[in-house]
Amino acid sequence: MSLTKSDKALIATLWSKIATQADSIGTEALERLFASYPQTKTYFPHFDLHSGSAQLRGHGSKVVSAIGDAVKNIDNIEKALSKLSELHAYILRVDPVNFKLLSHSFLVTIAAHFPADFTAEAHAAWDKFLSIVSSVLTEKYR
Repeated sequence: MSLTKSDKALIATLWSKIATQADSIGTEALERLFASYPQTKTYFPHFDLHSGSAQLRGHGSKVVSAIGDAVKNIDNIEKALSKLSELHAYILRVDPVNFKLLSHSFLVTIAAHFPADFTAEAHAAWDKFLSIVSSVLTEKYR
């Protein structure tokens, strides 16, 4: 699966808006993930998972930062996220399905924040992009 020029333009345009609200979007995406898929909480036993907690905000910021790295390196996402893939596969041992669940939660969050910008075309581009990101993050599992 590859991104077209149009996909990349749609991703960059919406990213410029997401980046201005990165912390709140990241926090909200994680809150949505944990509410919708409570089994994902098992990887965070040491976190305060209450809405808006400092740990949740901090990790949400890291998640959105990683997505930003992928956006900035859209033509070489694998290289941009290689270390993150290794961390999650070898050290944290996160079930790879969680990346897809988080991608879905992130999509819903950006759709809620930017309804006018989240057109069918933008949705398709972001869905494809986040599928690539998820695939790259699971690369070390293979």
